[in-house]
Amino acid sequence: MKKKAKSKIKVSIHAGQTVSETFAAILKHDYEHLLDWEATARSWDDIEGVHQVRVALRRLRSALRVFRSAIPRAVTDVWADEMRWLADRLGPARDMDVFIAEGLEVVADKLPLPGREKLLLLAQSRRAGGYETVIAMLDGERYAGFKKRLGAWLEAQGWLTAELSDKHRQRLEDNIVLFARQVLDKQERAVLATGSNVDRNSPQEMHRLRIECKKLRYAAEFFNPLFSAMEDFIAHLKGLQDLLGIMHDVAVMHDLLEELLTGETDPQVFQYAGGLVGWRTCQYYDIKDSFDARWEEFVRARHPWWAKSAVIE
Repeated sequence: MKKKAKSKIKVSIHAGQTVSETFAAILKHDYEHLLDWEATARSWDDIEGVHQVRVALRRLRSALRVFRSAIPRAVTDVWADEMRWLADRLGPARDMDVFIAEGLEVVADKLPLPGREKLLLLAQSRRAGGYETVIAMLDGERYAGFKKRLGAWLEAQGWLTAELSDKHRQRLEDNIVLFARQVLDKQERAVLATGSNVDRNSPQEMHRLRIECKKLRYAAEFFNPLFSAMEDFIAHLKGLQDLLGIMHDVAVMHDLLEELLTGETDPQVFQYAGGLVGWRTCQYYDIKDSFDARWEEFVRARHPWWAKSAVIE
């Protein structure tokens, strides 16, 4: 039985908290999300496992970045580096999960060409290797040590005993509402600056916009319980981010297939791979045509953190 993602559960924070208290609550929430999904990540029977563990690590890293004006990199880089290393171990398995589920399986009835079964076997073999890396990571001393140290750091609120400037210590004692507004404003400006003149024909530029959107979405989800009507804003942002995510997946398929087909000689496999690239390329251009509408929808979206009576008491 497949497990349902709990990613939509709001973090338990409120407008009366300090920056430090909110930071602790957000990290604890995503740390527990990581632990909750690690067993499922051992198998592709439910591909949400690897995906949700990766999401938890990315959200933890994002939280460190969001609170950087209160807790500097000198304190958090040791955690960010470990989270990045762990997330990288999950990457190959996740890439093949997406390729099989959103590539090969989607076009199975739409692409009547020979070679599909052998390409699927190649992908499944590569995925098996990716999951061996995932399991080795989950069973390894580095991951066990990371969990133990991070859990203890959160329990003791270790950032409070770190070497911090008076400015940082004052920031930690500030109320979370103004802090959240400043963070959301700053990241929204980054999205607007990146997207306003983005080259829609450049996968690299569109990927940079996707990353900035993802940063804003994480921040908006962190502070969602503080402001009314935040769900509507997140929905607009999610629509744009999902579109950019599909465009990115299509754009990187060429590189993935090139790696997957290294050493292959069966012409039917190459024929099917070519058909798959063609089908996904058409999908890419169809999606790209809807980008402007999605972008304008996001630009016009109301920014609930500054609205009258926005704060949820």
